[in-house]
This record gives sequence, structure tokens and C-alpha cells, in this order.
Amino acid sequence: MKFVEIDLLGVYVAPISVLMIAAWLVTVGLRRAAARFGLLQYVWHPALFVFDIYIIVLSSLVLLIAR
Repeated sequence: MKFVEIDLLGVYVAPISVLMIAAWLVTVGLRRAAARFGLLQYVWHPALFVFDIYIIVLSSLVLLIAR
């Protein structure tokens, strides 16, 4: 698949920015679930762990969309 710009109310937006927002929303949900079950207390650096999860979700979305 070829990534093309997305027209958002007359403004062309790069597709990676839309994927970044989608990955951020998924990561927020995963972070809330992990905090609710107390999983973040078992990692060494919670902020770094959440950032890594964001990168994993973003790269997975890009790979799924590009397929």
C-alpha cells in the first residue's frame, strides 16, 4: 500500500501523524489497564516502559497498514 496525505478540513496531513495519534490512544488504554492491575510497579522505569509500548504499538500499526 502507498501512504498518501490525508485531507483533514482542507489541510493535508501526513499519514504517520494519524497513525501516531491512533497509537497514542491505544497506549493510553493499555497504560490505564496496566495501572489498574498494578503491573507498572513491577517495571524498573514506568515512563520508559510506556514509551516502549507506544513504539511497539506504532510500529505494529504501520506494519498492519502497509501490508
